[in-house]
Amino acid sequence: MTTESTMTQSPARARPARSVLAGVAAFGALGAYVLVSSVGLGLWTSLGPGPGLFPFAMGAVLASMSVLWLLQELRRPSAAGEKADGGLVLAVVVSLVLLAALLDLLGFQLSMFLFLMYHLKIRGKRGWLSALLTALAGSVGAFYAFNYGLNVALPVSSIPVLNLIGL
Repeated sequence: MTTESTMTQSPARARPARSVLAGVAAFGALGAYVLVSSVGLGLWTSLGPGPGLFPFAMGAVLASMSVLWLLQELRRPSAAGEKADGGLVLAVVVSLVLLAALLDLLGFQLSMFLFLMYHLKIRGKRGWLSALLTALAGSVGAFYAFNYGLNVALPVSSIPVLNLIGL
């Protein structure tokens, strides 16, 4: 084998993993579903943006990112990943289910604050000050940004005492 023949040989081309392609297809399908569904809600009304405009934008971003991800994987497949931490996946899924179940009872601010504190302090082992500030910004800050900035009503607590203090 000569030097020239080794330089002209192309290395074995790696292919994207099936699990990665399945992830790309799932996100692409979700993006397409959100795009189609949001058109039915109305993208624009006589008063301004319609209820489907924000989901339409998010669906477009999701579908576009899926296409970019696919192109990136076809061009340079990512290395085989490590096995997922089952405990972490279970903790995230259970905490999301609890968050969804507690939203109407405790309200968005308190439920999201507890969710974020659990993930930042206990799971992420962040410092108290960092976890507290991030959880406050993600719960109270997001509540006020959506309620007063975007006029999107987030759930408040159904417990009278919590509702009276603005939670």
